[in-house]
Amino acid sequence: MKFADIGLSDELLAAVTAKGYDTPTPIQAQAIPSVLMMRDLIAIAQTGTGKTASFVLPMIDILAHGRRRAMMPRSLILEPTRELAAQVAENFEAYGKNHDLKMALLIGGVQMGDQVKALNEGVDVLIATPGRLMDLFERGKILLTGCDLLVIDEADRMLDMGFIPDIETICSKLPATRQTLLFSATMPPPIKKLADKFLSNPKYIEVARPASTNTNIVQFKVPVASSRVKREVLRRLLTTDNVATAMIFCNRKTTVRELNKSLQGHGFASAEIHGDMDQPARLAELQRFKDGAVNILVCSDVAARGLDIKGVSHVFNFDTPWHPDDYVHRVGRTGRAGATGRAFTLIAPEDAEAIDNVEKLTKSALPVFEVAAEAKPARAAREDRAPREDRAPREEKPRRERAARAEKPERAPREERSREERTPRTEPRRESRQRRDEAAEPPMQPGEWNGPVPNFLSFSAL
Repeated sequence: MKFADIGLSDELLAAVTAKGYDTPTPIQAQAIPSVLMMRDLIAIAQTGTGKTASFVLPMIDILAHGRRRAMMPRSLILEPTRELAAQVAENFEAYGKNHDLKMALLIGGVQMGDQVKALNEGVDVLIATPGRLMDLFERGKILLTGCDLLVIDEADRMLDMGFIPDIETICSKLPATRQTLLFSATMPPPIKKLADKFLSNPKYIEVARPASTNTNIVQFKVPVASSRVKREVLRRLLTTDNVATAMIFCNRKTTVRELNKSLQGHGFASAEIHGDMDQPARLAELQRFKDGAVNILVCSDVAARGLDIKGVSHVFNFDTPWHPDDYVHRVGRTGRAGATGRAFTLIAPEDAEAIDNVEKLTKSALPVFEVAAEAKPARAAREDRAPREDRAPREEKPRRERAARAEKPERAPREERSREERTPRTEPRRESRQRRDEAAEPPMQPGEWNGPVPNFLSFSAL
């Protein structure tokens, strides 16, 4: 099946061909016709299988007819993270270049002025994170009554980040007669409850069973003695496993910063991305990784969902994810679009429960990958030393030197010289002491003049 066989317009087909695609993925082949038929949709597919294009492409054709109005977007796409929202916006720009469609991106970390200006001019497609959308809605800067198409992308991630109440509020502000599309890699019960509440007779598409990982990714777990040796094992893997580009995931933002600093100190070209960085800095680091300026990206789960970075050969879980669903998304950063990849998870004793939950979710046991311990030069030198009995006796030179110093004759005691034999002091000092003695006078009697006497008093007028 080709893209030309699933009902897309000629202008859209030209844009898809220009991107180098001609055959849809399984999720695209099943989802695009249903979306064009204006049906509600629930799509479950592995990450990296082209879910984004499966709703972007039909939306462009649907929105090609109609006009936009100020402050009233015609369609809404909700994304869990800023990076994923920016990536979807890039897809719309690339595929919609032959259509007169206007798009706005509402994400946090940037000023609202340009976003409000774009809304006032009218938009066809509004791509937003729930937090910024709710902020602008409460300020009265946006109206949702004209939105006829809603896409909830990465719904399971929305659940993990606590956005479900916001999504329920947003859905209640939209028209009741709308088309709703829900995409997810997993289907936990709260997401199913959300779908039952806000979707009308949806078509269910399941390309792969929920929470399954890509078969093109070879996955291993690497036991380590303790968390303290994780950095050493990671550096060993980075240097011995033919790593071209890699993403390293940590559970904490502080771990991301410390690990990136450690890797840079050992000569690796690495960068970091986490939630404490402002949006321009995050995008700049992500672009450096895409451009090849660095080949290792240390990140938190902010980069685990939906980001399509081509050519990632390895994924390393420095920390086992707390939520088993996050493992599926982390590993899905490699082996995308039919490519192969390798994934390693470092397992310390305290990670045993977390990795058990991952294996229960994926219903597959990860094979163990043993890392050969690197021989330490100092220990090898000690082992190569001869036995104590065969060693040459220590040199006695220091002891002899101490004995020679002890045999040296003691310094003769300083001869005591009498006061008369000492060198007399210089005459000026003796004279100065004599003057001070001569200048000393007995104290004046009370009432007598003790000041200077003027010369004129020595003359008499008689």
